[in-house]
Parts: sequence; structure tokens; C-alpha cells
Amino acid sequence: MTFSTEEKAMWVADWKQSGMSAYAYAKENGLVPQTFFRWAKAENTTEPGFVEVSTEIMLKPHYPHQIVIEKGDVKIHIPCGIGRNELQAIMAGFWRV
Repeated sequence: MTFSTEEKAMWVADWKQSGMSAYAYAKENGLVPQTFFRWAKAENTTEPGFVEVSTEIMLKPHYPHQIVIEKGDVKIHIPCGIGRNELQAIMAGFWRV
């Protein structure tokens, strides 16, 4: 059986909410565990890249000294003076969203 990208995303989202192991979830739902592992892994990988941010945007009064990153409906504001460890902690949590 072939699933669309949307269907695969639905299965992965449902699994994440289930609290089950990926293996148990796949077996319970009649999915091939190895295939399901690939779907889940693909869901968590993104292409690395950079976004150009103009000086004009960074200097607007409603964004003083911070960077705003959006992913779907989630928006995080990162102060420009943040330390390396704090930034790593924020970004680790952000990519799990």
C-alpha cells in the first residue's frame, strides 16, 4: 500500500501523541515498522539553510535586539545577546515542535 506525504505525516503525528514506541505503534496499525521508522525520521529532518534578514527588519522598533524564528504556528523570540548554551537549549526545543 502506498501512502501520500500527508497520510504519512498523519500517521507520525498520531504516533507521537500515542505514547507508544514506534515499533508497537506500527505493528498495532498494520504498518511495516522499518517503513514507519523512515517516515518518522523524515518528519524530523529538515534541509539546513540560511535566511537573509535585512538590517531594516532587525532595527524595527517592535523587534529591538532580538531574532524571531517561525515554524508553523510557533514563533520564538531570541535576544541577540543570548549565550551559546542558552541558544542551543532553545533551538533543541524548537525543532521538537
